[in-house]
Amino acid sequence: MPANAAAENALGTVGTICWTIQLVPQIWKSWRTKSTEGLSEWLVLLWGFSGVTLGVYAIIQDLNIPLILQPHLFSALSYVCWAQCQYYGRKRSKLASVAMYAAVMVFSAGFEVGMIFAVRPAYNSGNMRPVQFFGIFSSVLIAIALLPQYWEIYKYKEVIGISTMFMLVDMLGGVFSDLSLAFKEKFDVVAGVTYSLVVVMDAVVLICALILNPMAKRRRKRLAENLDSDGEIPIEVGGVRNTSPPPENAPEKEPRRLLDASARA
Repeated sequence: MPANAAAENALGTVGTICWTIQLVPQIWKSWRTKSTEGLSEWLVLLWGFSGVTLGVYAIIQDLNIPLILQPHLFSALSYVCWAQCQYYGRKRSKLASVAMYAAVMVFSAGFEVGMIFAVRPAYNSGNMRPVQFFGIFSSVLIAIALLPQYWEIYKYKEVIGISTMFMLVDMLGGVFSDLSLAFKEKFDVVAGVTYSLVVVMDAVVLICALILNPMAKRRRKRLAENLDSDGEIPIEVGGVRNTSPPPENAPEKEPRRLLDASARA
């Protein structure tokens, strides 16, 4: 495909916009529900650092400006989600969570600047291996970071805590970024692999949401319908149906409350 700087920058800009706003639905959801249950803190922490290593690669390779902005915006917003996990999930104080966010941002900035100055001389002398390491490491980190989130999905048997809109917009950001590279004079394979990896692994989460969430909804509905008239609560654990009587002197609505709690678990 012939090089087209205008198309490259236009598609890269769309990808940047997607990766600027993609975490906003997740941040909003966590703030609105005051919970990060089901969202892996390791996912957002490792994604934040993957943006740092990709930033080193993008700056030294002199990619277009939108593609240089992408990893930095991605990191900053990922770290916001991580700070929310500290505040809502681990119940740290607001001051401690903000301090942890500031500390990880300062560390990331210092690390990136240091690596740029350390790697650029080798790159200028024709040694591509150091800069390629950062690009490949970023791809590996993005892939590894989703493994804890897959475990959360397996544990809850549905996709909760993580915003599906976040995953969808994030995937679109990878698509447009990939397309922008196609119009570059020389296709950047490492950046292309990184963006494609985001698309594929985000798609896995979305497919899980489409399949598992309706199943979980039907499971909760079935549990509600099977609620015995005497107040016994049927609970399925490992496919085995079990009933547990309500506590003595429990109020009339106690079984329903306990059913809802067991369904969420």
